[in-house]
Amino acid sequence: MAADSGGEVVDLGKARSARSESTDPTARPAADRSADSGPGESGVESADPSGTVLVDSPTLKAVGPGYLGRLAAAQRRPIVPAWLHSLAELRTASAWAARHYAHTTGYHALRTPVYAARLALQAPAGAARFVGGTMRWMADREGEPVRLAAVRREDAAEYLKLSRQRDGRVRMRTLVTALGMFTGLATALALYVLAPDWLQAVSVTALVMALGVVGRKADAPVVHRAVELPKATKLTSDIVLRALGALGIPAINQAQAKGRDGFEFTAPITRDGPGWRAQGNLPFGVTVTDVIERRDRLASGLRRPLGCVWPEAVAQEHTGHLVLWVGDQDLTTAKKPQWPLAKAGAVDLFKPVAYGTDQRGRWIDVTLMYIAGVIGAIPRMGKTFLLRLLLLIAALDPRAELHTYDMKGTGDLDPVGNAVSHRHAAGDDDEAIGYALADFRALREELRRRTKVIRSLPRDICPESKVTSQLADKRSLGLHPIVVGVDECQVLFEHPEHGKEFEEIATDLVKRGPATGIVMLLATQRPDAKSLPTGISANASARWCMKVMGQTENDMVLGTSAYKRGVRATMFAWGDKGIHYFVGEGADARIVAGVYVDAPGAETIAARARKARETAGLLTGHALGEAAEAVTGPSYDLLADILAVVPAAQAKEWSEAVVARLAELRPDVYGGWEPDALAAALKPHGISTIQVGRRVDGKVVNRRGIDRSHITAVIAERDGKRDAG
Repeated sequence: MAADSGGEVVDLGKARSARSESTDPTARPAADRSADSGPGESGVESADPSGTVLVDSPTLKAVGPGYLGRLAAAQRRPIVPAWLHSLAELRTASAWAARHYAHTTGYHALRTPVYAARLALQAPAGAARFVGGTMRWMADREGEPVRLAAVRREDAAEYLKLSRQRDGRVRMRTLVTALGMFTGLATALALYVLAPDWLQAVSVTALVMALGVVGRKADAPVVHRAVELPKATKLTSDIVLRALGALGIPAINQAQAKGRDGFEFTAPITRDGPGWRAQGNLPFGVTVTDVIERRDRLASGLRRPLGCVWPEAVAQEHTGHLVLWVGDQDLTTAKKPQWPLAKAGAVDLFKPVAYGTDQRGRWIDVTLMYIAGVIGAIPRMGKTFLLRLLLLIAALDPRAELHTYDMKGTGDLDPVGNAVSHRHAAGDDDEAIGYALADFRALREELRRRTKVIRSLPRDICPESKVTSQLADKRSLGLHPIVVGVDECQVLFEHPEHGKEFEEIATDLVKRGPATGIVMLLATQRPDAKSLPTGISANASARWCMKVMGQTENDMVLGTSAYKRGVRATMFAWGDKGIHYFVGEGADARIVAGVYVDAPGAETIAARARKARETAGLLTGHALGEAAEAVTGPSYDLLADILAVVPAAQAKEWSEAVVARLAELRPDVYGGWEPDALAAALKPHGISTIQVGRRVDGKVVNRRGIDRSHITAVIAERDGKRDAG
């Protein structure tokens, strides 16, 4: 290099050392530790001459909550196990244990003579085996292989040493055997001469049984198992890590390839009900949803049936916190506890009632009051059975008035409908549709009547402006629970002529009904926007979702973004009939297996509910044999009524004026309507209210109103479709 080139020879070792030292703020007390301050602000220079801000210094401790802060935020596990808090679970476990040991005792007691005969037949072989074993022991046969090995090595000294040892053992063992034989014969002679007959019989029997045990064959056990236990492998950390590694998730595989676990256990693996529970943190960027999507692979990695493997997220934790529960038996085949209401008992709909069990066999409750419910599933997954189960629960409250509609027409709801329902119909013919339409209109009027009654009650009697169990007991108020159950509700909402009206009334009942004691339960096998209108699905507070095929159907039933949160009914297998996600009761989504009640069982429970109604004098309507008059067309036409009260010369009119004129036209139908009610009633027809300006006292006033031309256009389109049909 030329002398005038300005170049400089740098020692790279010293430069690296200086750079590493410059990153240590303790070596340079004047170093600035704030990323926002400069030399002019703090009077110190940067920790790095190049101006690079050191984000994480290796010598600085992380700033965060202190020990007490972390201790205050710690999650404490309960001292007393959860199952000890439930008297019902304790009774169930105790009853199961009693039945199990009673069965085992009876099983073996009945087979005791067979066991004795087997042992007696094996006694000669046992005697020969005992004598042969004694002779081999006396002769020190166990040391013979060692002595033969010394002979093969031609090790004379070792052989002589082993021979002397054998001779000593044989002398000692022969003496012990002789003393044993003398003592045994003396004892046998004494028993034969002095002992009573029963003691002799017991002694001989015991000797024969003992020889039979000695003579038993390994492949022919004398005593067989009374109960075949399921072969469930204990869940260990190695098994969990192996299963997670088989999922094909890159972050887990990369961690395990580098010698790490790929999963951080945050608690020991413990027994949790009839299964094992493991929990921990997945690698950064991996969510519980990623694992749920691969549930079938997870089950393969665990070598367990699919119905035993249930990965779950925890709402209070981050999305990478996995709780894995692995059951001993498949949830679909595991024996369920006896349903408390199967044989006896009544229901108060205002209180929780057990209707199914979770994976751990614990009862899950549902409160049917103050809700509207939606049940969705693909066909043949148990949707109708679940709806019938909920209706049976409602039927066991004698105060409840049931309106049941089986639009599939197969008669699955007949056990409930014919026994206790106030209104009941099956099928999708014109007669059934007309019958349902008339009932829905009557329910809407009942809803309006109830709102007036509740509004008129004193605050000390109705403090929360909703029906209570005490108010339901007062027959004079007519605020008893009304439960409406519709199977295959899409038949109503997609009806070409009355679908809009069904949707309008059902939406109103779903929104305002729960507070007035009206409960609507809708089941459909096509949970889409057409079959389950958004106004209904968005306001249903209780949701039951069995297996569905896609994200759209999943979120229509379980709520928006449920699929993204990991609540996926798409993971259920075809064999998971009756198993569903339940959202309600103020809790996160839970997996529940509903109680299975077949048709004969449903008829038995419904007969009990009918008898309770007859005793209380509350059997009404269809169950009592009363026929309701069905209608094939609406008793009034809202659009035609609007044209009647808004003259053609008046192109636009305020909503408040329209409802006032409608109330004068039909007080029983439109009495009490407000402008918002008119807007809601027009929405199913595709008509929206608009801003209508009027000059009042010289000023322009804008209010919501209707455009008469919109009404005439919809009527013309509707009538044209009718003529075409």
